[in-house]
Amino acid sequence: MQSEIQKALTIWTDVMIGTVRDEAPDLSARQLALMLLVYNQPGRHTVKSLAIDLNISKPAVTRALDSLGRYGLVKRLRDENDRRNVLVGRTPRGLQYVNDLADRLQAALLKHPAPQSEEKAA
Repeated sequence: MQSEIQKALTIWTDVMIGTVRDEAPDLSARQLALMLLVYNQPGRHTVKSLAIDLNISKPAVTRALDSLGRYGLVKRLRDENDRRNVLVGRTPRGLQYVNDLADRLQAALLKHPAPQSEEKAA
């Protein structure tokens, strides 16, 4: 079990080092978590729903979204059904960021393959 955890941490280290070395924005853990929720979970995302999902305050979500918006990774949209709500939308640049992250993860998985399980002869 420990070796699986160590492998997972090694893979995550490779992915994170790749993001730091790249010219893409260097996101905080909170910003990255927001990105992954918005881009990988279907449905409408509001400040309130993201705060609930991450168990953080709405002002903390707003600050993270401000940064992500400056990077062009998300956009805010008015909810046409309830103008008081602000929806968090995807952008082409944000989609590219998430796709690049997935590519880094794939490369790290290939670099650190899982050991082949040995089948016992019956």
